[in-house]
Amino acid sequence: MILLKSKYLFISLLLAFILIGNINAENKKLPYGYRNSQRSKECINTNWRFHLGDPEAKFYETSTNDSNWEMVSVPHTLKPTSLTLDLCEDSKEQPTFHRTVGWYRRDIKVSSNSDKKVFLEFEGAHQVTNLWVNGKHVGEFAVTGYTPFHFDISNFVNRGASNQITLMVDNRRNENIPPDPGPFDYVKFSGLYRDVYLVETDKVHITFNWEALKAGINITTPTVDVVNKNAVIDIKTVVKNENSTSRKCEVIQRIINNEGIVVLKLKAEETIEAGREFEFNQIGSIEDDVQFWDVDNPYLYRVNTEVLIDGKSIDCLENRLGIRSFRLDNELGFILNGKPITLVGFNRHQHYAYLGDALPNSLHKKDMLQFKQLGFNVMRTAHYPHDNAIMEACDELGILVYEEAPTWTTMNATEKWFDNLELSARMMVRNHRNHPSIVIWGAGINHRGYVPQIHCAIKQEDPVRLTASQGARWTGWQASGLTDINANMLYGPFIWDRSEPMFAMEGHHGPATVAVHKRDPKMAGIISWTAHAYYTFHPTHPKYKSMKDRTRSGAMTIFRQPKKGLLWYPSEMCEEPYLHIEEGWTPNVKELNIYSNADEIELFLNGKSFMKQKPSSDTSYIGLDHPPYLFKIDNYKKGKLKAIGYKNGNEFVTQTIQTPLKPHHLNLVLDTLNRKFEADGSDILVAYAQVLDKNGTLVRDSVGEVEFSISGPAKIYGDNANINANPMFIENGEAPVLIQADTNTGKITISAKSKGLKTAKATVISTPKENDMIIANAQPIYDFENIKVDLGANDQLIQFGWTPWNSEDNKPSSKDLDIFGGIKANIRTASNNGVIRWLGEMNVIGKYGFTYGEGVMAIDEKGLELSFTNIPKGTYKLNTIHHAPKTNSDLMDTNVDKLKSARITSMPYANKISISVNDELYSTVEPTNGKNMQFDRVAESTTIFTSDGINPVTITFKDAETNKGIWLNAFTLSSWKDK
Repeated sequence: MILLKSKYLFISLLLAFILIGNINAENKKLPYGYRNSQRSKECINTNWRFHLGDPEAKFYETSTNDSNWEMVSVPHTLKPTSLTLDLCEDSKEQPTFHRTVGWYRRDIKVSSNSDKKVFLEFEGAHQVTNLWVNGKHVGEFAVTGYTPFHFDISNFVNRGASNQITLMVDNRRNENIPPDPGPFDYVKFSGLYRDVYLVETDKVHITFNWEALKAGINITTPTVDVVNKNAVIDIKTVVKNENSTSRKCEVIQRIINNEGIVVLKLKAEETIEAGREFEFNQIGSIEDDVQFWDVDNPYLYRVNTEVLIDGKSIDCLENRLGIRSFRLDNELGFILNGKPITLVGFNRHQHYAYLGDALPNSLHKKDMLQFKQLGFNVMRTAHYPHDNAIMEACDELGILVYEEAPTWTTMNATEKWFDNLELSARMMVRNHRNHPSIVIWGAGINHRGYVPQIHCAIKQEDPVRLTASQGARWTGWQASGLTDINANMLYGPFIWDRSEPMFAMEGHHGPATVAVHKRDPKMAGIISWTAHAYYTFHPTHPKYKSMKDRTRSGAMTIFRQPKKGLLWYPSEMCEEPYLHIEEGWTPNVKELNIYSNADEIELFLNGKSFMKQKPSSDTSYIGLDHPPYLFKIDNYKKGKLKAIGYKNGNEFVTQTIQTPLKPHHLNLVLDTLNRKFEADGSDILVAYAQVLDKNGTLVRDSVGEVEFSISGPAKIYGDNANINANPMFIENGEAPVLIQADTNTGKITISAKSKGLKTAKATVISTPKENDMIIANAQPIYDFENIKVDLGANDQLIQFGWTPWNSEDNKPSSKDLDIFGGIKANIRTASNNGVIRWLGEMNVIGKYGFTYGEGVMAIDEKGLELSFTNIPKGTYKLNTIHHAPKTNSDLMDTNVDKLKSARITSMPYANKISISVNDELYSTVEPTNGKNMQFDRVAESTTIFTSDGINPVTITFKDAETNKGIWLNAFTLSSWKDK
């Protein structure tokens, strides 16, 4: 329904209201409307003491003296890694590299409430984790190093006191844990490398998603109608009662839009017996103006799940919801929200220079931000489940995800290995099933093809998403087989009979590769190999024996610096004006590759037109919207080169470069775009020292090293680790460095120097980290009580969810409304001389034709009044519909006899209605009219008003121009945000 009142008032009210505290939040600093339950979740990434090695030691004993252990923060790798893999000569089985254990110890304090459950939650650790609390062994997790897990430590902690926890994180080779025993084409790093949390709940609580097939919260959308903009939402919630007696529980689901307003509310009650679980199944629909999630507009709702006992909030969790439909069409390829799209993106390993797998959330998110800037719409998690932060970023940015369980090309034939692979796949699905970005699960062993056991397990966990075969030329059957998608490695010739779509889960990158997939709808997409250079012991790649950098492959370096050709992608995949000159303007330049979404490019050298041409017409680029430009240079002259891109004959975009002079100074660039630098002891900020000439031009052929120093609460990562992180060699005119935050906030100054160049400095201020994860993530919830009222004669057509109000002509009318504790609504003409008529159903065609096909019409020079009495003090929103109906009744319609006497619809009506609140003009609305509103929006007005809780509130509708009939068909009334 359209809102004719200015949106700016709404936005200002919303922003003002966010600042108001939540009356239910008690002592927590929760935003308005967010329930303060018994659940707490604290990030405990800091203050860990670490010891490397000694797997047979008894460091779990409470008497252990760890005062000399290293103090570290999580994410943490057992040992920082040089770009040369510390010159290790391992094979692809990785028999020695990082194949040891790490001991982690710290103290935690839990609440004094003995009725609380206490858990330690881990997002991931490599790869077998044992836990002791106060010297007692709690348990072992030995399934995979790539999924979350938790331990229940309720019976091991001292309440209201400090408790000592010890972890042994064991990364030794294990024949039963995929991807071991290998070989694999990536390094399996080590350590407590993902976030850790201390969780406390009531004994009645929502279980963890990964616990079982039926556990936690599972949100699906059985129906998504992108044409009529509606959706059905199904939510399953497993609640466990660990009390000794039964508990009657209520579960409330609130679907919240991105303005914080509840658009759907579901309630259910059940008595859960002692020691039992119950799965609440709740389903409902959003029928109006659903906002869909897609790669261009990744609209996210929130699903707030609250558990109550006797009206008290016991547990509360929140998930995001992206409403979208997708399928694989046999002729059109991948369909998202009813439209075919070509999937174009890259595989991603979670490796980062020096850190191994131990990336902070900020770097995960930066990777996906870079994907989006480059125009990629899909990412594959090579070759294991990735961090939660990656999925959150893809949800927010609109990047589709293909995720797979931890494998490479080989397997261990033992039953235990396959059981762990299956459980890894199940836990992956359970952990990430509520992320709208994920559309494909890998259902096999990478490059070896699908595994029926894994495919069936995934389909049991998630029947909706697509599964991929994960094949290659050497896997045998070249087909989707049991899975949904024929996903293959496409590096060369392949067998394909076109009986089903082909999807390149791996392949080359660049415009010629993308063109193949864009010009053939049955080539569903290309996820190129690979986004970033990564660590591997693969013995055949060109840099395998390098003494400077052994990282392999990548369209970007392991520091995320684009390599040649990558910056073509935005010209094809993004709509913003774009132009990039690949090469520098130097004497040895023979050709210029220019990437742009312009129709034509003209080059100007030193202010004079130099060359002008269209994009390349090479047949390998057929299918592209914007092939690259190739300018052959045979008359180079030193100076300034300007490229102007034209579209439709007009200047569209420009870039200017010039001949670099000798190196002059350094420029220090901090990658702070769209991020904070948090003082949590592990956050990483990447800085790049650029070698520039005196004109500010990058000197790409510079050689040498850059030495970095730092002051303030941070350090250079790897500075004292003997991994050649500082000084850093210059390559392509840049030298990168990683800055690691301290746990104290403050101003940080980074300095860079290099022989013969002027030094550079840059500053950044680190910000506090909020470790209360509920406070960190909670957003306002505006759960407004509302009522929908349909006006008409006593023969009006009633619909579910609407309160009918009918009355007699030419008489004032009142209606008791069951809302806000009981209020009274009144309709009358503003003077005693007016005429008021009530019209029954006239069969107007349209979504809400039952409301605007009937209603009240009044003629009074002072207007029609709608007033509310006994309405509590507060702010309210009133939506009113104003339509002059015409009938669609015919001889088959029971209304035809009524038409013989009804003349209301032929009476003249106001073309503009003014709306006043307590005699103060608020807005105007122009009524619609007619019998067919199938494709048009009916006129609606929104009025925000306040009540003092004592006096009635009167809304007056008046002909703003003459004295004709005023139509009021229906209204909705809801509480609203206070001014």
